[in-house]
Amino acid sequence: MDPVRFGLVGYGFGGRWFHAPLLAAAPEVDLLGVVTTSAERRAQVAAEHPGLPTVASLEELAAAGAEAVAISTPADTHSALTDRALELGLAVVCDKPFALDAAAARRSVALAAERGLPLAPYQNRRWDSDFRTVRALVDAGRLGTVTRFESRFERFAPEPGPPAAGGGTLLDFGSHLVDQALVLLGPVDTVYAEWRLGASGLDDDVFVALTHAGGARAHLWGSWSQGAPGDRFRVAGTEGAYVVGGPMDGQEDALLAGHTPATLGGRWGAEPEGRWGRLRRGDEGVVVPTERGRWDTFHPAFAAAVRGRGPVPVDPRDAVATATVLDAARRSATGGGVIRL
Repeated sequence: MDPVRFGLVGYGFGGRWFHAPLLAAAPEVDLLGVVTTSAERRAQVAAEHPGLPTVASLEELAAAGAEAVAISTPADTHSALTDRALELGLAVVCDKPFALDAAAARRSVALAAERGLPLAPYQNRRWDSDFRTVRALVDAGRLGTVTRFESRFERFAPEPGPPAAGGGTLLDFGSHLVDQALVLLGPVDTVYAEWRLGASGLDDDVFVALTHAGGARAHLWGSWSQGAPGDRFRVAGTEGAYVVGGPMDGQEDALLAGHTPATLGGRWGAEPEGRWGRLRRGDEGVVVPTERGRWDTFHPAFAAAVRGRGPVPVDPRDAVATATVLDAARRSATGGGVIRL
């Protein structure tokens, strides 16, 4: 198919490291330009993607012929930029958190449907190597019926900690943690949450407990200031449990080191054996080879959706479901008690 003319909005951490290299490496994408008004970031674009233009607005990007955009800007700008891009006739990928609350998420989803434009939240962590392994084990029935899902995004980076622009750890890490729980276990009946507020007033050391409609329970942790990060996943079922420790999926580190799917080829997303998890039943256990991480499939799948050749990689209504749970978690952490959805 003809490559989709893509623009990137924002060149901070997410735009620079999670979107630009993957967009540039995808044959299905023609990266047209970057929206940024920062002189420093324009210089970074020029150094890291020679010849790639920078522009000052979505309107300029649309006028240059863009068909789609990836939005990776501060969290409190996501909804306004998503809606403006849709009004300009652009298909949209929006980074997490897709919106600051469920109401804003619903408005964007409704606008995309009204305009007949593809829209997707950038839930790239669905394609983490370890989460893909969890899904494969569950789909194959090797755990039996899942009863408990424990998941952690824990790091020790207290300075600077969660960025103010990200809206705190619940929205930052929680967007991925909750999305993965919903993908694996389905809709939620009740939500309970705890958090610690830092000196900045932003939440950190977040814990969220979900009771799913199917009966399984999810326990989710997120922190920037955890000195002893726990296992990435412990997934328990009636036939056994799968445990995988840290560090987290290596695709982020690969991108930060300057690698891309184009440079690594079939080695992209592959985890070394020392980081593989184990399928356990009491004292018995076997090592389970970790599936390859496949962040490199997101933008090509979205480009295909723009060309009418398949669905978007993540349904935007999933972002509404995630935001609904996060709204309830915020109410629980603030006022205490269990929130029933």
